[in-house]
Amino acid sequence: ATRTKSADVERADSGIGQMPARKWRNRASETLSSLQAWEAHRPCTDCGERDLPVETDAQNCNQRRADLCEKCRKRRTERKESVLEFVNTEASYGEDLRIIKEEFYLPMQAAGLLSQEQLLGIFSNIQELIDLNENFLEILQEEIDQAFDQGDDDLMTVCIGEVFLEFVNMLPAFQTYCLQQSSSVNMLNALEKEKELLRIFLNVSQNDNTALRRMNLRSFLMAPLQRVTKYPLLLSRIIKATTEYHPDHGSLREAKSRIESHLEHINMKTKQEGNTWTLRSFRQDSKKKREVINIEMRETALKTVGWLREETRFVMEGSLQLAQPPDGQWVKKGSKTLKFQNMQVLLLVNMKRVSESSLESAEPGPVKDAVLVLIRDKNNGKFHLLREPLRLSNCIVSTDPDCDDTFELIEIRREAFVFRDSDRARTHHWFRQIRRYSRELGSWKKRRNALPNIMISTPHTRP
Repeated sequence: ATRTKSADVERADSGIGQMPARKWRNRASETLSSLQAWEAHRPCTDCGERDLPVETDAQNCNQRRADLCEKCRKRRTERKESVLEFVNTEASYGEDLRIIKEEFYLPMQAAGLLSQEQLLGIFSNIQELIDLNENFLEILQEEIDQAFDQGDDDLMTVCIGEVFLEFVNMLPAFQTYCLQQSSSVNMLNALEKEKELLRIFLNVSQNDNTALRRMNLRSFLMAPLQRVTKYPLLLSRIIKATTEYHPDHGSLREAKSRIESHLEHINMKTKQEGNTWTLRSFRQDSKKKREVINIEMRETALKTVGWLREETRFVMEGSLQLAQPPDGQWVKKGSKTLKFQNMQVLLLVNMKRVSESSLESAEPGPVKDAVLVLIRDKNNGKFHLLREPLRLSNCIVSTDPDCDDTFELIEIRREAFVFRDSDRARTHHWFRQIRRYSRELGSWKKRRNALPNIMISTPHTRP
C-alpha cells in the first residue's frame, strides 16, 4: 500500500497524467506522419511546387531528377534538347563554311580560275566567319563537356546566353558578309557565263563531289545568311525552356535582343544601298530601335578611328550636353552663360587582346589608346561628327568642387569642353570612366596623376 501511494505521488509530481501522455503520443504520431507526407511530396527544386509523385523505388529517391515535378522534368528535357540543337547546328554551319573554303575557294585559287580580287568579291570575309565559328564552337563544346564531366546530365550549368554575349563581335562580321551577298552572287553569275573552265569546275563539283551533297556553290554561300537569321529562333527555344530564376535567363534575353537589332540594322543598310532582298523581319519595339541607332553610331565611330573591331571596346555611349567655355572663363564653367547643346558621345578604348582561343585567355591587355567621339544628332538620316575624335592621351579631365554637375576636358594647346548629363550620378560616372582611361595613357600623366598643371594653359585663340 505504501509503494502504491508513493507511485501515485510521483506520477502526480511529474505533471504527466494518462490523458496528457496520450495526447503527446498522438501529436508525435501526427508530426511523424506530416514529415513522411512532406518527404513524399517535397517541393520541386526548380519551381517550388509540391505536385511530385510519391517515389516507391529507393534508388529513384536518390536521383536528382526525383526532386522535380513532372512539368519541370519536361522543361529540363526541352532545354537540354534546345541547347544541343544550338551547338549541333553551329557545328553543321561550320562544316558548310569549311566546304566553301576547301572545296571551292582553295581549288579555284590553286587552278587560277579567278584572280584574287574576284575571289574576294565572291567569298567576301568568309575566313573571318570561319575563325569566329571555330572559336565560338570550341567554347560551346567545352561548356557541354564540362557539364557532363560534373554529372550535369541536364546541362543546367551550360549558359548559352553568356557565351553568345562574349562573342557578340561576330555580328558585325555577319553584317559585312550579308551586305556584300547581292554583289557576290551577281559577280559569280557574270564570271560563270564568261569563263567556261569555271562553269565546268562548278558543274563537276556539284555532281561528282560527295562532300557537297549535290548542292551548288550558291547554296553554300547562303549558309551565313541562314545561320544569322536562325540565332533568334534557337535562343527563343532555350529561353522558353529556361526558368526565370536560372542565372543565364537574363543573358539569353539580351543575346536575343542584340541579334534581332543587328538583323534590323542589316535590313536598314540593305534598303539604303538599293537592294531588294531583306533578312527575316522581326517586330520592332522602342528598345530595338534604340539599339539599331547605337549600332549605326558605333559603326561611324569605328570607321572614324580606324581601329580593328576585335581590339575595340565601347566603354560608354549616350547623350551628353556639351559646351565650350570662352577664354579665361574656366572658373565659370558652371555659370549660366554657357550654352549647352545635345551631343551623342562614345568612349572607345583600344586594347590588345592576349588570345582569342578561350574565354579565360581572351582578357583584354593594356590600353593602347582611348578616344571620345562626338556625334551630332541625326540629320537627314545620317550621323555627322562634330570634330575629329578627342584622344585622351592629349587631354586632362577635371572637376570643380563648386560645380559638381559638370566636368571639364581640356585638350592640350587646343580646346576645352564642359560636359554634363541630365542625371548628376551619370555625369559622375562619365567623369570617372574618362579619367580612368586617361590616366593609363602616358607616363607624364601617371606622374602628375592626370591633374591640371599651372604651367599648362589653353591658348587664347582657339583653332
